[in-house]
Formats: sequence, structure tokens, C-alpha cells
Amino acid sequence: METVKIHDEYIRLGQALKLAGLSDSGVDAKFAIRDGLVKVNGQTEYQRGKKLRNGDQVEYEGNKFQIEA
Repeated sequence: METVKIHDEYIRLGQALKLAGLSDSGVDAKFAIRDGLVKVNGQTEYQRGKKLRNGDQVEYEGNKFQIEA
């Protein structure tokens, strides 16, 4: 599993997808999340602004990464 390092307390889900290289733009991330294609900690997430914190795990299109603050 890959790790996405952040320097703040949290990162929003749409931003995390872009930072991890799984989305080319915020619009692409928005549609993927809206369509129920993204899971956070094993649960389908529909909020692009969901705050991800240290230890949260994200899955999208068979790719997984974990947030590390």
C-alpha cells in the first residue's frame, strides 16, 4: 500500500486523490467520488470534501493508499 504524506492535520478527499496521482484534476476526482467509486476506510464515500487524517485508507480503481501526517 502506498503512503501519501501530508503536512497539515488533514487533507480533503478530492485533493488526496490528485496528490496520490489517481486523478488528473479536481473535476475527475469529483465525478469518481460522486459515482461511488471511492472508498475510505472500507466504506463508499460520496463527499469530496471529506477530511482525511493520519491513518485513513483510500481505495480507488484497485489502488490503495494511506494518509500519513
